[in-house]
Amino acid sequence: MAYKNLREFIKSLEEAGELRRIPAEVDPDLEICEITDRVSKALGPALLFEKVKGSKFPVLTNALGTMRRVEMGLGVSDIEEVADRLSAILDQKTPQSFLEKVKQLPKLLDLAKMLPKVVKDAPCKEVKLKGEDCDLGLLPILKTWPLDAGRFITMPLVFTRSPVSGNMNCGMYRLQVMGPRETGFHSHMHHDGAFNTKEAGRRGEVRVPVAVAIGCDPATVMSAILPAPPDLDEMLLSGFLRQKPVPLVKAEESDLLVPAESEIVIEGYVDLDDIRIEGPFGDHTGFYSLADKFPTFHVTSMTMRKDPIYMSTIVGRPPQEDCWIGKAIERIFLPLMKKQLPEIVDVSMPFEGAFHNLMIVSIDKRYPGHARKIMNAIWSLGQAMFTKVVLVVDKDVNVQDHAAVTFHALANIDPERDLQFTMGPAEMLDHASRLSCYGSKVGIDATRKWASEGFERPWPDLIRMDEDTRSLVDRRWKEYGLGDFLNSPTA
Repeated sequence: MAYKNLREFIKSLEEAGELRRIPAEVDPDLEICEITDRVSKALGPALLFEKVKGSKFPVLTNALGTMRRVEMGLGVSDIEEVADRLSAILDQKTPQSFLEKVKQLPKLLDLAKMLPKVVKDAPCKEVKLKGEDCDLGLLPILKTWPLDAGRFITMPLVFTRSPVSGNMNCGMYRLQVMGPRETGFHSHMHHDGAFNTKEAGRRGEVRVPVAVAIGCDPATVMSAILPAPPDLDEMLLSGFLRQKPVPLVKAEESDLLVPAESEIVIEGYVDLDDIRIEGPFGDHTGFYSLADKFPTFHVTSMTMRKDPIYMSTIVGRPPQEDCWIGKAIERIFLPLMKKQLPEIVDVSMPFEGAFHNLMIVSIDKRYPGHARKIMNAIWSLGQAMFTKVVLVVDKDVNVQDHAAVTFHALANIDPERDLQFTMGPAEMLDHASRLSCYGSKVGIDATRKWASEGFERPWPDLIRMDEDTRSLVDRRWKEYGLGDFLNSPTA
C-alpha cells in the first residue's frame, strides 16, 4: 500500500494500534523530547501531541520508530520485499534477442510509471504566507536537548537544484531557527545540498533557491535519507518505494518542485555571504555536535495545509527512530552493494555504531587477502567511505547476531596481523577524528586464516553437538521437565 500523504499513514498507524494521541498540553522545549526518548527506547508507539504550548498545530514524533512501522510506511510486510524488488531490477541483463527485449518490457514500463508527476493545485498551498507574514514561530519547532543552541527543524526535506546537471536533489539537513525568518543551513561538505549551493555561488549566484517540505508520506521522507547517487532524483526513488509516482507542485518562489501532499513548505534562499555560528546540537551519535560556521537560509514564503501536522524526529543516544530508518537502508541497499561486490553475503550496521562507526560484513572468502579487498572497496563506496571500523567475517557467521560476531571475531584475530589502518574522509559529526572530516579507519580481518595467507598452524574446529544427539534431546525434551529451554544457544 502506498500512502497518499502523512495523514493516511497516521490513520493506518492508529488503526493498527501503533499510534498514541497525547491530549495533555506539552512544551516543545525539551518536554516532547524527553517523552519521545523514553517511548522510542522502549519500542513504543508513534506519538501525536495534540496540544503543544505556543502553537495551534499538533506534533508527530517516533512515526518510524520500529521496523514494523518502517515496513508499514513502505507498504510491505517485510523490508526484504523492497530489497528483492531492487534486486530484480539490478539483475536485468542486456537483452540478446527480440524475445528477451519483450520479456523485459514490463519491468521498464513499471519503472516509467514511478516517475514524479507535476500537478497544478496542491494541499500544501491551502494557506500562503509571504514576506513579513512568514514566521517560523507559528510552527511547534522543538528544542530537543538542554545544550542545544535553540530550536531545530529535524525532519525537513530540503530541495536544491544542481547548477551542473540541472537535476533536483532532496536531502535531510537540520535547520536551526535563528529568527522569525532565518535558519542555519547545516549541510556538510559531502552532501549534495552543500555542493549545489556552493557550486551556484562559485558561478556567481549568491542567493541560492531552497525549498523545505515538512510532513510527507513515509516513503518520500525516507527517500531524502537514502544514500542515492548524486544525479538520481530522490522523488523517483520515492516512486520506486511507493510503487506510485510522487505528485510534485512548483514552488512559490523558484522553479523547484516540492511534494504536493506536504503538510508545510518553507521557501527562500541560502545566502552564501551570510555565515553564522550554528549549533551545538544533540545528534544521532549520542553526543552534541559542536558549533560551527554555516550559511543562513532566509525564508521568503511559507505555505501549508489549513490544519497542518508538524512532523519531527528526536535524535540522540541510540536506539532512536533514526536507527530503524538506518536498518531499513541497510537492507534495501544490500542488493546494490552485492551487485558491486558479489562476494558479500550480508551486512550489519549495529545501532550502537551510529551508522558510520561500525560495519560488519560476512563474505564468501575465495582467495588470500580477500577480507582486505572488501575493506578497501567499502571505503570507496559513497557514504560508506565514512565507516570508521569495518569488521569482516566468514560467510557462516550471522552478522545480525552481534554476540556471535563478537565470539568469532575475538577468537579469530591476531591483532597485529589482522588490523589494517588507513586514512581518509571522516564523518563531520565524528568528534574523535584528528581533524574535521579527516581521520583514520581500521579494517579487521576476522575470517579464518589460510596457509596461503602465511598461517601455517592448524585451525581448530568449532565445538558443535552432532545432529543425532540434538534430535534425540529435541524428541525427549518434555520428559526432562525443563520447560522453555528447548533451544540451546549456538555461536
